[in-house]
Amino acid sequence: MSLKQDLFRRPAASWRTWSFSLVCAALAACGGPEASEETATELATREDGLNVRLRLMAANTSSGTGQDYDPGHGIRIFQGTDPDVVMIQEFNYKTDSAADIRSFVDTAFGTGFSYYREAGAQIPNGIISRYPIIAAGEWDDTQVSNRDFAWARIDIPGPKDLWAVSVHLLTTSSGNRNTEASNLVKFINANVPASDYLVIGGDFNTSSRSEATFSTFSSVVSTAAPYPADRNGNTNTNAGRSSPYDHVLVDNDLRAYQTAVVIGTNSFANGLVADTRVYSPISGISPALAADSGASGMQHMAIIKDFLIPSDSTPSTSVTVLSPNGGESWTGGSARTITWTSSGISNVKVEYSLNGSTWTTLTTSTSAASGSVAWTVPGTASTNAWVRVSDASNASTSDLNNGAFAITTGGSGGTGKVFINEVLLNEAGSDVNGEFVELVNTGTAAVDLSGYTLSDSASVRHTFPSGTTVAAGKAVVVFGGAAGIPSGTVGAVAASTGTLGLSNSGDTVTLKSASGTAVDTVTFASGLAGTDGVSANRSPDASDTAGFVLHTALAGTGSSPGKRANGSAY
Repeated sequence: MSLKQDLFRRPAASWRTWSFSLVCAALAACGGPEASEETATELATREDGLNVRLRLMAANTSSGTGQDYDPGHGIRIFQGTDPDVVMIQEFNYKTDSAADIRSFVDTAFGTGFSYYREAGAQIPNGIISRYPIIAAGEWDDTQVSNRDFAWARIDIPGPKDLWAVSVHLLTTSSGNRNTEASNLVKFINANVPASDYLVIGGDFNTSSRSEATFSTFSSVVSTAAPYPADRNGNTNTNAGRSSPYDHVLVDNDLRAYQTAVVIGTNSFANGLVADTRVYSPISGISPALAADSGASGMQHMAIIKDFLIPSDSTPSTSVTVLSPNGGESWTGGSARTITWTSSGISNVKVEYSLNGSTWTTLTTSTSAASGSVAWTVPGTASTNAWVRVSDASNASTSDLNNGAFAITTGGSGGTGKVFINEVLLNEAGSDVNGEFVELVNTGTAAVDLSGYTLSDSASVRHTFPSGTTVAAGKAVVVFGGAAGIPSGTVGAVAASTGTLGLSNSGDTVTLKSASGTAVDTVTFASGLAGTDGVSANRSPDASDTAGFVLHTALAGTGSSPGKRANGSAY
């Protein structure tokens, strides 16, 4: 391992001059080009006078057999996603000379980027930054001999610096990983000023989010949901997309400014798992190719989170959610009050989420000084409910409750009960727009369907948008396409993906809640799917425990979307 740089025994007032000179003197480890006119233009496009969009990425996206970036797959992913600060692992390129590493940074990111790469490591960690690196070094990882914890202090816009730590934890065991996390937390507590921002990013090699590693890290960064996901909602990051290996974890001060990752026409509310194999349209992250994330030797997906941070000219504003604040259990349908405190804000926007990713607006603007808003809790059970209060004119000033709270059904608010009641798998003729799935709520309270999904055996076919509800005793019908919706059908919508894709030889239809819990799933045999224009319907109709029969066995019609089997209204 290389000699550790001790940058912490200096008076605070001498930080910038001394540490910047030291870092730039070690150009073999840290590349720090002069800011170019092109760089200044790029930075200007990220600022709107009040806020700066900051994109953070964790990337162990080397490929091939050499644990390096020479094959080019990872380079194209960097070019297409345009990050500002990258915590990179396996930071090797060609001969690893200063010229080759500088060439890699120039090609993948731009000539205006600085970098730090730990020396003397077989698979080094590093930090690459659009903004000046004013100090950098490495902390000893006692559990492994071929890399350490690389860190950099970065002069991002605004009154605070960003401390970025790049890590590559061991695969051997969760116990080793927790020891690494414990050691790193000690370094951070001893060296990183609480007044600055902090991000820990990289390849954690964690098999699940229940590992003790996250509990250990939670003392310095937020490890709570929601988590970044790909366009299909998958939050896992290994090559097989079955385990959460890679992470971008920030402290609570920075998390308050997290915003959606927006690339082209796509928006990812909680951040992006950059898997080119499922990203669509792939042209949106050109020059990346669809096959890049599946390249031989690429074992990880990159993770991206965006933040709207205050710039140097941003006035001092703040908002803090007081209630709910985590751990509460509120009954669906009950009357509650959301409360907050604020400073320098005229009006606030108030939202809630049942899964931490899909948000429903309670009010777009209400007086910040009032400090509260009445809320009738939705009648949908959740163990991952959140409230967000933000400046109505500046979304970067916002706050969440400190932890998730629960919503239970029952009590005075009633209980919703939504299930699959009727499905047309074999459309009349050949117009697949006419396929449909009818959901019925036979409960005593409305059900909030925000973020719920409908899937067949192949994939998710429809995601209900924020604000969608189905009242007690009513139905909602999802059709394959808008052209297939019969005139006058109550509660009808078109599948968000443009198709239901149901098979005429039989299929499985699943309804999941916004948190991913299966609410109802039904497998239809070929006998219920083989007749053109005849649906499968519960018998008795609208009974969640009943089996399915052909609709013609219940009535003289082939189907009754949005109505009872006998044709009467819900």
